[in-house]
Amino acid sequence: MNADLLARTQQPGFVDPELAEILRSGPPVGSLDATTNIPELRKLLRERKLAVNAAAGNPSSSLVEETDTNIRTRDNDEIRVRIYRSSRSTGLGPVMVMLHGGGWVLGDLDNEALLCRKWVDYLAALAPEHVFPTAVYDSYDAVLWIQTAKNAVSFGGDLTKGFVVAGVSAGANMTATLSHLYRDEGHAPPITGLYLSIPSLLAPEAVPDRYKESYRSRDENKDAPVLNERALKLFRNLYQDDPRSPLMSPFVFETGHENLPPTYFQVGGMDPLRDEALIYERVLREEHGIATRVDLYPGLPHGFWSWWPNAEFSKKHARDSIEGLRWLLSNRAG
Repeated sequence: MNADLLARTQQPGFVDPELAEILRSGPPVGSLDATTNIPELRKLLRERKLAVNAAAGNPSSSLVEETDTNIRTRDNDEIRVRIYRSSRSTGLGPVMVMLHGGGWVLGDLDNEALLCRKWVDYLAALAPEHVFPTAVYDSYDAVLWIQTAKNAVSFGGDLTKGFVVAGVSAGANMTATLSHLYRDEGHAPPITGLYLSIPSLLAPEAVPDRYKESYRSRDENKDAPVLNERALKLFRNLYQDDPRSPLMSPFVFETGHENLPPTYFQVGGMDPLRDEALIYERVLREEHGIATRVDLYPGLPHGFWSWWPNAEFSKKHARDSIEGLRWLLSNRAG
């Protein structure tokens, strides 16, 4: 990890120069606690995601096929999943499972649609209704559904060519959690890589004493745009989590972090979640010898690419996302 870039990422009060100019010349930026009306928040987030998709442009629908299907979960409920496949595929290819973000409360299948479409194109050339830990187990059941060979083959997948589990924000939290469950239960084939974008990995109540000095971003960025202390409190109250459970704070899994897959991180310098990602990455790399790759974004808040999709830093994020997946596929475990 570049030491100078890391220092800038952790510099209190630093704002990316391009973002600083946007904030000076544009309208005020709200946060995800702008209202406690959950339907309104869901509408706001959906509008932002659809705007990002429109601004960035999507691969042609003739190149990427999308199919929605329902799968059965362990509580005898059903969840809807969306399957993306390249119409140009002539054989079986690697598989990626994406868990969308939204603080366990917001979001839907369109949240990470742009990334999924771009990844497919590259490879070819919610609470308060369902509280903790329902979302974790629903996500895990989706991964186990994919893990069944016949299901992967049905949409053109070969898990031995790559089995990446990805998540953004709350989705990244569940990605890290289920990677431990999958490892501990001895499933095969193995997950070959993890993609953790702006992840929540360690709630303040669960931070071990030895890491408290490095755990500063929750305080430094408590008033940051987009995601701040108030929004985090709102989401966690709705999710009704247990902060000391490894299902909420995967950093504290009693079985440790040995034999986890190579892991790619995206970390924002103005994100309250910044330091838990950096601590987790360091522990994986230094204490367990797990291959990691980190893209740092100094002076940028949580999920910045959804709010300023035309900014150069968001275009860089889009390029980094593809390179991160490329790295995972070339450094896969198993």
